[in-house]
Amino acid sequence: MNKKVAFYTLGCKLNFSETSTIARSFNHEGFDRVDFSESADIYVINTCSVTENADKRFKTIVKQAQKANPDAFIAAVGCYAQLKPQELADVNGVDLVLGATEKFKITDYLNDLSKNDFGEVHSCEIEDADFYVGSYSIGDRTRAFLKVQDGCDYKCTYCTIPLARGISRSDTMDNVLRNAREISKQNIKEIVLTGVNIGDYGKGEFGNKKHEHTFLDLVSELDQVKGIERLRISSIEPNLLKNETIELVSKSRAFVPHFHIPLQSGSNTILKKMKRRYMKELYVDRVSKIKEVMPHACIGVDVIVGFPGETETCFLETYNFLNELDISYLHVFTYSERDNTEAAQMDGVIPYNVRSKRSKMLRGLSVKKRRAFYETQIGETRTVLFESENKEGYIHGFTENYVKVKTPWNPELVNTLHKGVLTHIDQDGIVRFDFATVFSS
Repeated sequence: MNKKVAFYTLGCKLNFSETSTIARSFNHEGFDRVDFSESADIYVINTCSVTENADKRFKTIVKQAQKANPDAFIAAVGCYAQLKPQELADVNGVDLVLGATEKFKITDYLNDLSKNDFGEVHSCEIEDADFYVGSYSIGDRTRAFLKVQDGCDYKCTYCTIPLARGISRSDTMDNVLRNAREISKQNIKEIVLTGVNIGDYGKGEFGNKKHEHTFLDLVSELDQVKGIERLRISSIEPNLLKNETIELVSKSRAFVPHFHIPLQSGSNTILKKMKRRYMKELYVDRVSKIKEVMPHACIGVDVIVGFPGETETCFLETYNFLNELDISYLHVFTYSERDNTEAAQMDGVIPYNVRSKRSKMLRGLSVKKRRAFYETQIGETRTVLFESENKEGYIHGFTENYVKVKTPWNPELVNTLHKGVLTHIDQDGIVRFDFATVFSS
């Protein structure tokens, strides 16, 4: 009988794409994949280090695995495993910890699945993480996450990602297109491009710093891959989102009018302390350009509250800046100190209760912004990709411009695209949908 393996992913879309790739390597070795709640011979936890919460959740997930099978072999991989391998190895029940370069070779470390008295660590110096491993997620959902880039050369003062993932490097154009074609053959309707800093695509494509291709080249080539109904760009830095890319998306066959652009602060004083590579005026310019050519586009924003030195004036500057900006929703992150970052040594530490209050204010603003954006879409005809869950008698999906809709449950709608009219906003803030003609299923 085949051994069983289960996976748990913390963090970003990039982690999900890499977990899927690691899972396929287990499949090639004859393992059967089961749900994390089931009894398995080995549990693999793909960790994240972006927020303090992700660190804390790791211990809870290990306990979940131990509950499902007390004798199971437990492995930790990913960003937190690279940054603090010994800390993870010391968690009761953890048998193996693999850093940035070793995680894709995990099956090489599994000759013996018997429990270890102490967690065994294999992690590299981050300078050694200079090669690229392509990844994409498949089989878990109606959309696939396609990794096109890894690592980051930016020096943002709050961020540990360069320490966890190494220098910026890219997949080859040929490999990205090959992966996209593979995904399209699996009846997956939407591909989300992901990476650490995807606008930097092309750097390190063939192991050198020279850009053989640009992000614009990538978008242009992917748009021509047959069989992909939708392509979505995940988070892209404002300074790397060029007019030409925005123009291309506006005329694209498959790229959807949805952008997620990290801002982090609406105060230039704080942006300078963060060592971001733009000022807020550039951000306004990017939003204006998108809305000029795609008035119905959805724009999401990342913002950090409570950064050292963020006075009440700086915070209100951010709040008012976002309130006046034509954006659609916010992802709000409460600043948390990370070891080995410049920001952790800065003066002007903001008390936790103040950070929490500011976070709550911005989350409230996000609700208001999303509602306002949804209201502009009522009465419009949009195309919805339906997902697979039955939630209290309804099936949910997303329009091309990322409006969440629902309609009464019908299993035949799963993973199909349908055109229809957005009729009204429900009491739970989700848009109701009336069908028009089906153009693809």
